[in-house]
Amino acid sequence: MDHFQYHGRVLHAEAVSLPDLAEAVGTPFYVYSSATLRRHYQVFTAALAGLDALTCFAVKANGNLAVIATLARQGAGADVVSGGELESALAAGVPAERIVFSGVGKSARELKAALAADILQINVESVPEMEALSCIACSVGTTARVALRINPDIDAHTHAKITTGVREAKFGIEWTAAHQVYARAAALPGLQPVGIAVHIGSQLTEIEPFAAAFQRLRDLIVMLRRDGHTITTLDLGGGLGVPYGDEEGPIPGPDAYAAVIRRAVGDLGCRLILEPGRLLVANAGLLVTRVLYIKEGATRTFVIVDAGMNDLMRPAMYGAHHAVVPVVNPEVNDKPMVADVVGPICETSDTFASGCTLPPLRAGDLLAIRTAGAYGSSMASFYNARPLCPEVLVADSTHAVVRERIPWQALLSWQRLPAWLAPAADEGQGQADGR
Repeated sequence: MDHFQYHGRVLHAEAVSLPDLAEAVGTPFYVYSSATLRRHYQVFTAALAGLDALTCFAVKANGNLAVIATLARQGAGADVVSGGELESALAAGVPAERIVFSGVGKSARELKAALAADILQINVESVPEMEALSCIACSVGTTARVALRINPDIDAHTHAKITTGVREAKFGIEWTAAHQVYARAAALPGLQPVGIAVHIGSQLTEIEPFAAAFQRLRDLIVMLRRDGHTITTLDLGGGLGVPYGDEEGPIPGPDAYAAVIRRAVGDLGCRLILEPGRLLVANAGLLVTRVLYIKEGATRTFVIVDAGMNDLMRPAMYGAHHAVVPVVNPEVNDKPMVADVVGPICETSDTFASGCTLPPLRAGDLLAIRTAGAYGSSMASFYNARPLCPEVLVADSTHAVVRERIPWQALLSWQRLPAWLAPAADEGQGQADGR
């Protein structure tokens, strides 16, 4: 469920009219619903009732401070994968004791920052990282709480680019080596091994891969404890999918996911850490864009909009489906048009929807691209020297711009010409004189 509904003919974000918002901030823009963020968090955590569980929002899905803060006020922690995300989580008010640092390539600077903040735990993904962290922790006179991220060699049955738990993936420590690596961690100075972590992929639409991975973790924990190791935390990662509208069947919800957790690991006495990202924010966001032109091709009709793949990369990168809907429905039921909704970027992949059925459109009309709250703004770029579009958070009938539009001039201001390319003073004067 989300809080983007039509009131009469006009699509609203909660009680805010999207045409009014477009007039106020310009297009394209992202808009997020506070009520949807809160509801998704509450539904997810309610499914885990009775378990010793901490829900850490995967910040990579949406790094906006206002989004992180909205979830933090509900009790969420944060799963971060970079020093920047760590700083963002802290700035948004996430307590350090609710932050987990994941990621396969943490730098020394990032590890030092995590230790200085005294976060809940660092999920280490390789022996070299573990040894580097040991040296860093000893050099600053502290002890790092660590969990070993295990690669369970489980196929998540999702897109190849977001599958992370198979043997060929770069993530985690091979599960068959976990005994030796955990013993090595226990022997290294400056480290306190506290648990095991796993994350097998994103946008899972089946429950069976979770069940297989969690059972493998259960067996591993039993064996590690038998070897005398203490296991107090179990980080189960995230990955539960959301409906984008092109699925072949229903997607399991939080209740089914929680039932698998209870059966597989609920009796191990571990504190469970869950890292949902997409599940919390995807349906809480729209990308609103304006039609520039209607182009009639030889065999296809193109609706050219002012948003581009630099604003929403998922369709170009993953072939992902996003529903596209009119912001204002027509007064009469004219014959619908079938068109490709495309952006202005010089790439054929700059396509949001192909063969999309829409009411008759004209230049100036507004469209909303649904389920855009996850991996939309967080993956945006300045490609084609296009500005980063603003982000707006809505709460009932009020709204706030929570990230300003970042213009192309800002991109230029970060760049410098080296001395040998700087225009000479007389050249500049000559150009000014028309010479």
